[in-house]
Parts: sequence; C-alpha cells; structure tokens
Amino acid sequence: MRDPVSSSQLADIIDQARGRVPADLVVKSVGILDLTSGEVAVGDIAIAGDRIVGIHETYQGATEIDGRGLVAVPGFIDSHVHCESTLVPPLEFDRCVTPRGTTTAICDPHEICNVLGLTGLKYFLECAAVTVMDLRVQLSSCVPATHLETSGARLEAEDLLPFKHHPKVLGLAEFMNVPGVLNKDPAVLAKLAAFSDVQIDGHSPLLSSYDLNAYIAAGVRNCHETTSAAEAREKLAKGMQVLVREGTVSKDLAALSELITTERAPFLALCTDDRNPLDIAEEGHIDYLIRAAIGRGVRPLDAYRAATWSAARHFGLFDRGLVAPGQRADIVLLEDLATCKVHSVICRGAPVTPDRFRTRPDVTPVGLDSVKLRPVTAATFHVLAGAGASPPVIGIRPGQILTDRLDVEVVRRGDAFVADVDRDVLKVAVLGRHNDHGNVGRGFVKGFGLKRGAIASSVGHDSHNICVIGCDDRDMETAVNRLIELRGGFAAAANGKVVAELALPIAGLMSELPFEEVEQGLRRLRAAVRALGTELHEPFLQMAFLPLPVIPHLRITDKGLVDVDRFELVG
Repeated sequence: MRDPVSSSQLADIIDQARGRVPADLVVKSVGILDLTSGEVAVGDIAIAGDRIVGIHETYQGATEIDGRGLVAVPGFIDSHVHCESTLVPPLEFDRCVTPRGTTTAICDPHEICNVLGLTGLKYFLECAAVTVMDLRVQLSSCVPATHLETSGARLEAEDLLPFKHHPKVLGLAEFMNVPGVLNKDPAVLAKLAAFSDVQIDGHSPLLSSYDLNAYIAAGVRNCHETTSAAEAREKLAKGMQVLVREGTVSKDLAALSELITTERAPFLALCTDDRNPLDIAEEGHIDYLIRAAIGRGVRPLDAYRAATWSAARHFGLFDRGLVAPGQRADIVLLEDLATCKVHSVICRGAPVTPDRFRTRPDVTPVGLDSVKLRPVTAATFHVLAGAGASPPVIGIRPGQILTDRLDVEVVRRGDAFVADVDRDVLKVAVLGRHNDHGNVGRGFVKGFGLKRGAIASSVGHDSHNICVIGCDDRDMETAVNRLIELRGGFAAAANGKVVAELALPIAGLMSELPFEEVEQGLRRLRAAVRALGTELHEPFLQMAFLPLPVIPHLRITDKGLVDVDRFELVG
C-alpha cells in the first residue's frame, strides 16, 4: 500500500532502526499501547520518513518530541464515511477530523456521484491525492440507487472499471440496492462481477436468513447498517465485518457496544457514515466513538482494536493499525487512554500542524449549478383528496434512518389533505432538482414536531432532490424558493419569511466555507428550527433520509410514496 523504496532507502531505514544513525523523528519516553495485550509500556518511537522503524528502545532523532505522560496509539480509521455529509468538501473534512486522530478514512462519494456522476468521482479522487490523511475513495455502486427516484447521473460497471486500479481506490462502495442483488438485476450483477476480485462494501439493514446468505455470497463483505445486537450476531456468524456506526442521525453504538469484546473486535470496525461539523465539534469523530464505547464498559484494548487494527486488516491496509516497526507512521498521542483525549497527531511520519493544511494544493469546486428546479408556488404542495382513502403516513424513528408505515387518518379540508399540527402529521414533498421536468412527490410524515413554518433541504439521500416538510404550503414555498436562490443547502421559513439558512452550493451538498463557519451556521439553524417546535437533534439530516428508497418501510421520492417492503410506488 506504500510507495516502493530503493535499496539505499532501505539501508537508511535499517540503520535508523538499529540506532546507528539518528532517526528522522523520535517520540521520547511515551507510553505505547500494545494491541496484542492491552498493556502500555514506556519507550521511544523512531520514525524514518513515513514509517515507524523502532519502538521501546532508546533512540536519538533529528527531531524529537517529548512523549512523557502521553500514550501512543495507532491512527484511527473511519471505515465508512460520506464526506459530503459533513457538509464540507474533502479538504475541509481532512482539516476537521485529522487533528482529532482520524488518519485514514474509507470514503464513498455516493452523494456527489448521484448529483454529478463521474465529475463528482473525479473531484473526490483529485482531493484525495492532496489530503494530509489517507482518504480512500470507494467507487459508488448505486448511481442511481433505484429506479424509484430521479438522480442527476447514472454510473454503470463500464463507467467505474477505468478507476478500479486507481491508487486511492480499494473497491466498490456500499451496495445498497439489495433488491437488485436478490432479484438478479443484470446491471447489478454486472457491477458485482466486475469487482468480484476486490473489496465490495455492503448496506443491508434488517437482512437475514436466506437473503442475507445470498447477499454475502454475491461478494459483499461488510455492513454499516446493523442496528441491533441480534442482527449483528447473525451477520458476524455468517462472515460479515460489522461496521459499528455513530453518526449525526444514525446512532447504533448503544445497541452494538456489547459486541465489542476481545473475541469479536477483530471482526468489527468503527464508522461515522454521516456526521456533521457541529457534532464533530461538540463530541468528536472516531475519537468520540472510542470514548463512548469505553464509557459503556468496552475494554480500551477492544475499542482501540476496532478503531485501528481490525479496520485496517478488513480493508487490506496491512501497513497500518499498529504502533510497530514497519507500519505507516500514523500515531495519535493521547493524554488519557480511557477518555481518548487527543493531545497531538502524527500522520505519514510528520506532526499534524495548521501549516500542513495551508500548504496543500487547492482543488476547484464542482457542481455549483446543480439545482435546476424552477421556482414553486404554494399550489405545488396541494394534495388532492378526491374520494380516495387517507394516504399512509411516514413515521420516523429518532436516531435511526429506518421508518415506519403508519395508518393515521390524515385531515381533509375541502378537496385536499392538509397538515395536522396538533397530531404532528405534517406535509412532506420531494421535488426533482436535476432537471426542469417538475417531478413532485407528496405525502405526510409524523415525528418532526414542528408547530409552525417549514424546513427544506437539497441534501436528500440518495438522489439529493429537494425535500421540504411544513405546516402550511406558503412556508413550504418560501423555504424551497430560497434553496433555489442559494444553489442548494438548508432553509427554514415561518410566516412567509426565511428565518435561517445555510448555503451548500457545491453540488447542493457542501459549503464553500471553512468547517468552523459551517458549524456556526448549523448552530443558528438548530436554534431557529427548535423555535419552530421540533425537538429532534438534527432535523435537517433526519429529513435527508426520508427520500432514501431502500430502507424499510415507507419513503418518499420525487416520483411519490414508496413502499420499500414491496419495492414499489404507492402514491
């Protein structure tokens, strides 16, 4: 996985490892976590170039760091992340999380690829070439995710194959089209066959029994959508690596922490999937998952194994995951092992400093004109009642991206179904934004708790059309039209006026601002939306998953309501 070295370079590495010449960098008198035993022993760490060449012995270095009172652990690995969901582009993601100890991230640019196709993929690969961390870019497998929605692009096997052996690519990203696999869709099988000799990541919520067997047998190796211990046990027993997720909306650590044991840790890894800068600022990134797991009774040895060695081995990154000779010099220096309090970070053999981020080459943003939706009116959101029965209502589960299908009587007023604030049955609509065809899916949702106003977002998994939820049609109109002006983002409206917003003009998914400013913008949005009545932790990202048509049970897309159990449109 590392660049080849010459004989003379190897000779220098050997001399530094034997202590015959000063090492390039030495961390002196530091506690070193032994991931084979959980013990911490004090000694030196010698680094030559980008690799560790010696531990525990006494070394001199051209540069020395005083490690007294600190504990050295391997750099953390985020085993599945969508950088777009941090609402900042990859270079800002790098600047945001690398100083917190995440030195490797397995990224799926699924979101930007569903908006921009190969343009988005190439943009991420260009960014990955200059990040301080090692950002690996898996090839997005489901663009579009299904035929039940309209995305901005389509990527088939022949589109992805030219990137299969790119140095930043490990394989195929999360294969979320489970029905396509089980029903042997020809295009799906073509992708699985084309990448059958490399890593294929999974996405299989609630899948079990014969169907799970078939999904794994088709070549899928892991799953980050496991939400219960029982589900995880079956997947582990059938050879899947379970990626324990704790994101902004999807929070599975509490349910799965009991499984992070010495026996199972080698078959687990940690991931964030979708985590925004506000949560990263308030809680942390992978460092937070480690801290939270230990706080729930997980042994530090097992938490750190899952966050480092186990993830590295699963993805074939055999050059990292241990503080040991020959390993890539990705090291996190901690003030405390149990609380995972990060003191400083070494990445690729050099301390992570602000200057390392300032001196990276710039990468030009893409997709600044991706919102092609024409302005709407209040009439756009009119839901005719006619003589038909009350439509099914989407029920959200706070803290999960799963939904329920609720049989709740929707209020009729004249010829239309309308929102019922008293019972928290609000109107929801998804509007196609990748063209001017005027696709609009309309429905109702329960669980957001808005008492007035509307919220709208151009972040709508997986096709990232515009989703809006509101108590009345006028505020829905106001919020959507403001998003069009912003070229994408989040907007909240009340009484016909915009009360808060955050522009995300890069593919309608990411900001052009530094992550610190995005964090502050999210704080303002959170305060404004809570004033409208919701108590959800992150309503915009909770809303972003309502269009996702491959997670049970009821979803809404620009083509209408989707019954995922039957994988068909119902209205």
